[in-house]
Amino acid sequence: MANETLALLMVAGFFVLIVSGIPVAISLAVSGFVFGYLGFGAGLFNLLPSRVYGVVTNYTLLALPLFIFMGVMLEKSKLAEDLLETIGFAMGGLKGGMALAIILVGVLMGASSGIVGATVVTAGLIALRPIIARGYDHGVACGVICASGTLGQIIPPSLVLILLADIMGESVGTLFAAALIPGLMLSGLFVGYVLLLGVIAPHKVPAIPAAERDAVPRAELIRRLVLVVMPPLALVFAVLGSIIGGIAAPTEAASMGAFGSVLLALLARRLSFTVLRDVARATLSTSAMVFLILICAQPFGLSFRGLGGEHLVQDAFRQIPGGFEGQLLFLMAVLFVLGFFLEWIEISYIALPLFLPVFTASGADMVWISILVAMNLQTSFLTPPFGWALFFLKGVAPPEITTGAIYRGVIPFIAIQLVGLSLIFVFPKIATWLPNAIGW
Repeated sequence: MANETLALLMVAGFFVLIVSGIPVAISLAVSGFVFGYLGFGAGLFNLLPSRVYGVVTNYTLLALPLFIFMGVMLEKSKLAEDLLETIGFAMGGLKGGMALAIILVGVLMGASSGIVGATVVTAGLIALRPIIARGYDHGVACGVICASGTLGQIIPPSLVLILLADIMGESVGTLFAAALIPGLMLSGLFVGYVLLLGVIAPHKVPAIPAAERDAVPRAELIRRLVLVVMPPLALVFAVLGSIIGGIAAPTEAASMGAFGSVLLALLARRLSFTVLRDVARATLSTSAMVFLILICAQPFGLSFRGLGGEHLVQDAFRQIPGGFEGQLLFLMAVLFVLGFFLEWIEISYIALPLFLPVFTASGADMVWISILVAMNLQTSFLTPPFGWALFFLKGVAPPEITTGAIYRGVIPFIAIQLVGLSLIFVFPKIATWLPNAIGW
């Protein structure tokens, strides 16, 4: 059997294992080892120890557990809960004000951790019942919470951006700078949609009653805003500013962020042994999951390249009409469709490396392509049936929230994300202007 045929069968075997319910890491390792051995025998894997060693000793990837720790600490210490309640009350006078508050907290939490689960679960537990009780449409409420939770995948520091930097061969600071404007742009599009709903369908996003707002004195509200919102905001600016400004490496800034989150919890009198233990456990489990997939992706990638899979992909891309733009549109379409069935980390380390050599050889701006990919991968958290944000919310939603309401609610936000993706495709400077301006 030809090696190219084995490469195709290996990819097909991986999907069969995934659909069968086998964990992703095991599916990657088994399909890679089996088909690589069939093609070349054990000799193909002589390079595997050095590749695995390269993953576990990658200094840049050390930022992953540190940023995860930072976000989980803000969640477990209830600082994120305070943020949501304070901002929600401050904006409650607007039609859609509570939804706007959820989006803003999504921006802050995304810039604090980049963990979708933390933001969606926190907002789902704290905000879903109150905004439904105040008359919000179930679909709108669910859509806002799910969409705001995904903002952490495009707003730096993002786990997606850190891993994409490793895959694309770009610096983490460059991708952080490139993603900042697109992330804020997408947040602005979400805000615009909610404000539009407040005009054309105000019954779906009612304001908090005036009597309830008046129960809290304005001075007390301002005090809460200063004490609750400013410290996490200052931490975010310190972490991102030190990276983008070239003051600290991403790993150094991540360690500063992790220490800063502990300090904020201590100052808020929320730090305890129980909180620290829960944060450490959550950080360990999440980090272990990510690194296990990265390690198990190595035999898969090694076998695919050894079996000539890259040449198959390059030959297939040459048949796509439209030149470079057509090829890039095809890549975006493939990633979007895969997002319905696979997680972003699987797409990043399995599908993306298959296409990457084509664009590297074309001399394309890999920073621009990285941001397009990151924005595309973000939709994978929302697209049914396997969008993780949907699962996270369903797990904490009250019984009256149906799966259909969650699916219905995210559709407008998926469309908004595709609009944002299209804007970056048509206007590359949205992503490339800031890195170029600061000399990255």
